[in-house]
Amino acid sequence: MEHAGYTTLSRQSGLAREMQIVANNIANAATTGYRAEGLIFSEYVKPVDRGASLSMGQGNVHSTSFAQGTLTQTNAPFDLAIEGDGFFLIETPQGERLTRSGAFSPSAEGDLVTYDGFRVLDAGGGPIFVPPSGNIAVSSDGTLSADGNPLGQIGVVRPLDPINMVREDGVMFRADDGFEPAETARVLQGFVENSNVNPITQLARMIEVQRAYELGQSFLETEDERVRTALKSLMT
Repeated sequence: MEHAGYTTLSRQSGLAREMQIVANNIANAATTGYRAEGLIFSEYVKPVDRGASLSMGQGNVHSTSFAQGTLTQTNAPFDLAIEGDGFFLIETPQGERLTRSGAFSPSAEGDLVTYDGFRVLDAGGGPIFVPPSGNIAVSSDGTLSADGNPLGQIGVVRPLDPINMVREDGVMFRADDGFEPAETARVLQGFVENSNVNPITQLARMIEVQRAYELGQSFLETEDERVRTALKSLMT
């Protein structure tokens, strides 16, 4: 295969990955706390004969948008949203994880948990007990109280290096570089944060990627026909 074919194939593989990401964003446009994902393309330049160079594009680096999603009021006492930079601290079998999805509920054991059953942690990394009855209130700093009696403070943290956080599912992240308390974040009770995906923008991008992919496919077919024709001419 000639240089043009390799260059186009590298571009096609990146466009295929971006199409998957865009489709996943659209599928999660209504997922509470979902962060939109993107793909960063990079250029690889290699010197070739006679001082020329070959440029190939690759799309391998994933990026995440941490823009604030819109807040929807639910008035449910265990629905929480974060206004500003910060994440809720969650306990999973694989370790502590971060999320913006605050649709919580009390478990049968009395712990505050996510919809997947993972325990929500307090500022010190311990589980949060919720009494079976009483007027539950959560202040802007995350302090949870029942009938006016403080029970604990919900852990709201910010990663030390958000760019290198690893997405483990749609709404959960792993911060290998650690995290610290999010001093400026505010917790809102009775609200949930919607996905920050803009469906119209994502649909427009899907159309652009699809057209770019079809153009590349057409070029490969034309290039293949050109090479076949040249070989036939040489053999006759």
